[in-house]
Amino acid sequence: MKKSFFEHDKPLLTTMVQADNPNRIKELIDKSIPDGAEAFGMQFEQMKSEYRTKEVYKDLFSYVKDKPVYVTNYRHAFNEGKTDDMLAEELVELAECGADLCDIVGDYFDRQPDEVAVDKTAIEKQKELIRRIHDKGAAVLMSSHILKYTPAERVLEVALEHQSRGADICKIVTGAETMEQQLENLKIINMLKENLKIPFLFLCGGECGILRRIGGELGCCMYLCVHEYDALATPQQPLLKKIKMIRDNMK
Repeated sequence: MKKSFFEHDKPLLTTMVQADNPNRIKELIDKSIPDGAEAFGMQFEQMKSEYRTKEVYKDLFSYVKDKPVYVTNYRHAFNEGKTDDMLAEELVELAECGADLCDIVGDYFDRQPDEVAVDKTAIEKQKELIRRIHDKGAAVLMSSHILKYTPAERVLEVALEHQSRGADICKIVTGAETMEQQLENLKIINMLKENLKIPFLFLCGGECGILRRIGGELGCCMYLCVHEYDALATPQQPLLKKIKMIRDNMK
């Protein structure tokens, strides 16, 4: 069976395994599978340069066996000095080595505060990058980390941009500091369901983070969670055990 992030009867429990070396990633994988992990997210911007090799990538992608892998290569301290073109080439390499889903940041080649490129040349480069990754056999998630409360109309604009550029999954991260904003974000999920033709992952930071815990039951295609909190784990991502319990008992 081909590993895939698509056509599952429940939103996938995707465990993010962030580490600066491959042994720690394997350790987190080994801990997560018995607790119900169904997919893995490997954030390679966290990994030290000496481990950024094809051999390491292939070994890690095969280590998860039948579980699909989502990869990121964000701008980060370990990627300091690399241009977006360099980060993009590394994503293509990750796809070539067996990654199942590659995360293209929505402002690659045209850095913007809300991570949505507006320059026409940059947008064409993004479309070409997506085609290249597809040619390697991987799917593409396009992400925009806005990280603040954003009106519904703007969220939909961003989502439709991701779709029009050829992304297979749209990921948008906003914020909510009040219950009113949180309720608006819950309504935005339904708006995305009604207007998008591709799966989406709509997340929220800030004081009100309920979307990360019930978003999959409302229409998001997956959950991003962690097995445990260490120095590199994203604190906003809930624990795998807790999310599995919520998902499996919601209905």
